[in-house]
Amino acid sequence: MEKQVLLTEEGLKKLEDELEQLKTEKRKEIAEKIKVALSFGDLSENSEYDEAKNEQALVEARIATIEATLKNVQVISEKDIDTNKVFVGTKVKLLDVESKEECTYKIVGSNEADPDDGKISDMSPVGNGLIGHKIGQKVKISTPGGTAIYKILEISK
Repeated sequence: MEKQVLLTEEGLKKLEDELEQLKTEKRKEIAEKIKVALSFGDLSENSEYDEAKNEQALVEARIATIEATLKNVQVISEKDIDTNKVFVGTKVKLLDVESKEECTYKIVGSNEADPDDGKISDMSPVGNGLIGHKIGQKVKISTPGGTAIYKILEISK
């Protein structure tokens, strides 16, 4: 049995939109590239054709990956989010006890993780370490950069 993939409603929409774009626009674009490349003749020395076929393979692989993900998705609905403890879909304001710096993360499923946008995976060391904890608790987490201690200041949707 495949592992359930946790996604927020926002993450599900983003994945569905990407799938639609790949199946419609991207497939047409690649088919046109292949058609143009074929018009150049001899395929044995046709780099445009090879590139287009490689791009086609990558797009089809991504489509298959997204479709497989969507078959095993569990959507975390905004109304189901309990802000009494950290879980996928919650936004967590933390205090790094050592540096006294505050940071805010949204805990998301691994498919949605984007650290540059403040979205960390529930499977990452910090995300996983915070799951199930409550406001006011201090959490000791082993990270690749060493051990960090965070105090949970706030949990919201």
